[in-house]
Parts: sequence; C-alpha cells; structure tokens
Amino acid sequence: MPRDGNNEQNTKESKWKNEDEIYLFELQKFLDIVENVENEELRKEIIAQMLKCDKRVTQLAETIFQKLEKQ
Repeated sequence: MPRDGNNEQNTKESKWKNEDEIYLFELQKFLDIVENVENEELRKEIIAQMLKCDKRVTQLAETIFQKLEKQ
C-alpha cells in the first residue's frame, strides 16, 4: 500500500520524538493503563483524544524548531 506523502513527512518530522526513550516509556505506560479500561468504546475514545493532543504538541514543537533554525 503506497504511503501518503503527508504521512512520510510527519514521520520524518517527528523522528526526534519517536527516538526519545522517555517519551516512548511514558507512551507505553499510558497504553498499558488504558488497556485496563473495560469499555472498548471508551478505551478507543481515550486513545484517540490522547493522539490528537500528541499530534498538536508535536506540531507546536516542530513550528518552534523551524523558527529556531531560521534565526
């Protein structure tokens, strides 16, 4: 299945985050905790909301990185 250009760009841009051991540890800890939520619909909503927050924080960080590179 071909990858969408935006997904490739997003993966490349967030590489700094995906290689951070503390971030990965905390993400795994979150997923382990959420796994204990018995209501599947609620579990999916919690994960989806966390991913939205994570995406926005990543976008903000990338914007800051870009501004710093231009200085």
